Amino acid sequence: MYAVIRLRGSVGVRKEIEDTMKMLRLHRVNHCVIVPKTPQYEGMLKRVKDYVTYGEIKKETLVKLLEKRGRLVGNKPLDLESLKRITGFKTYEEFADALLKGKVKLKDYAEIKPLFRLNSPRKGLKSKKMHYPKGDLGYRGEAINELIERMM
Repeated sequence: MYAVIRLRGSVGVRKEIEDTMKMLRLHRVNHCVIVPKTPQYEGMLKRVKDYVTYGEIKKETLVKLLEKRGRLVGNKPLDLESLKRITGFKTYEEFADALLKGKVKLKDYAEIKPLFRLNSPRKGLKSKKMHYPKGDLGYRGEAINELIERMM
């Protein structure tokens, strides 16, 4: 599974890139989505690589993301009680494990928002115009987990 975070705005963006961002549900800066590792999604990520950063998310990071930034429709926090009621999973760890293995998808549950709204990263970004490792855009592998931790 990839975690994808939008880092740049939409001024002056070509139409096909803007449409790809909408398909990825990345409507605003600092929004994060979780997408499976498929050739279709990898092609979409290559198209928008100059506006987003992405990498493989670890289970521990996904659990923290669900606990702290998971939201229900109506902007209510995703707590354990509502997680049990909606998904049937008893803990965040079980739900994160099922997400990473591809057994379930966030968009399967209409009551859970399929994106996470993050803050700007603590200690800032290196550059929004250069690619990783000199800047922050594009594919960054396991280092995405450290960035997500700084943005929660």
